[in-house]
Amino acid sequence: MRALRLPDWRTDPELVEADEPKPGPGQVVVKIGAAGACHSDLHLMHDFEAGTVPWNPPFILGHENAGWVHAVGAGVTGLEIGQPVAVYGPWGCGTCARCRVGAENYCENPAAAPVPSGGGGLGLDGGMAKYELVPAARLVVPLPEGLDAVQAAPLTDAGLTPYHAIRRSWPKLPPGSTAVVIGVGGLGHVGVQILKATTATRVIAVDTRDEALRLAEECGADLTLRSGESTAEEIRSATGGRGADVVLDFVGADGTLRLGAAAARTLGDLTIVGIGGGSLPVGFFSVPYEVSIQTTYWGSRPELIEVLELGAQGLVRPKTTTFKLDDAMQAYHQMQDGTLEGRAVIVP
Repeated sequence: MRALRLPDWRTDPELVEADEPKPGPGQVVVKIGAAGACHSDLHLMHDFEAGTVPWNPPFILGHENAGWVHAVGAGVTGLEIGQPVAVYGPWGCGTCARCRVGAENYCENPAAAPVPSGGGGLGLDGGMAKYELVPAARLVVPLPEGLDAVQAAPLTDAGLTPYHAIRRSWPKLPPGSTAVVIGVGGLGHVGVQILKATTATRVIAVDTRDEALRLAEECGADLTLRSGESTAEEIRSATGGRGADVVLDFVGADGTLRLGAAAARTLGDLTIVGIGGGSLPVGFFSVPYEVSIQTTYWGSRPELIEVLELGAQGLVRPKTTTFKLDDAMQAYHQMQDGTLEGRAVIVP
């Protein structure tokens, strides 16, 4: 089968011929209907090196995957051949306290996983191929009625990641509150939709690009602001001087982190989702009192089920551009030069 494989760190992926996977006991082979191309893949290609993460190339890319059950190994129950499914991306040990409640994104004993890695497309072969081998049936989630693979694939990361970040802050997003989304890209525009679908908060979207701000408006943002020296002041002015109850930084650069800290309300949340390489010095007087600052990584399996249901109801729909497998590198090039609007989805 044709596959897009990353041969080594700091190299471009290559289209290669790979063996079709066969399921062992407890395993599932998914026929891929769609695989999302993620900005984090660019970090794998250009920034990471040996030792950055506890796994290494070569592996097939693609960690946002949906399709149909193609084959199951011995002992697998509850799945039928041809059944539409999504693949839960973080693959943990399955037995630690976090994994037992479905939060394999925060597995506390990854070395005990049958196949230690970050998951398919992250150390192990992912979905940019005709088939993907999933090492445990628990990592395969049935699709709800009305949601196809192209719609579902980006929800497994571009939907799940902002959903988890927003869900943890739901108590701070009642009517009368304000949430700020910094960076209206592949994840940020979905974050705007999730905020509007699951809370009564007022949403302010911030970006440097006019086209991104137009996308934010399409997704339901109540106010859009072009990022600049006065943006924090504009946010405070729009909130009666209080600041934002929740700031979601989908960029994570030095400038956006400073903006988030300057715009946050006392007792608010500043959640860093983007891995833009920035840092934020924190001291007693450097942020408003009792602002909680945290990073998040992906989301839990139960949360993925909730996100897929939002997608099936039409409440969350990532803006997508589809590419054939042979054209996958075009998707990454557009992502890198900033000309891709929304999310790229590879359809093998």
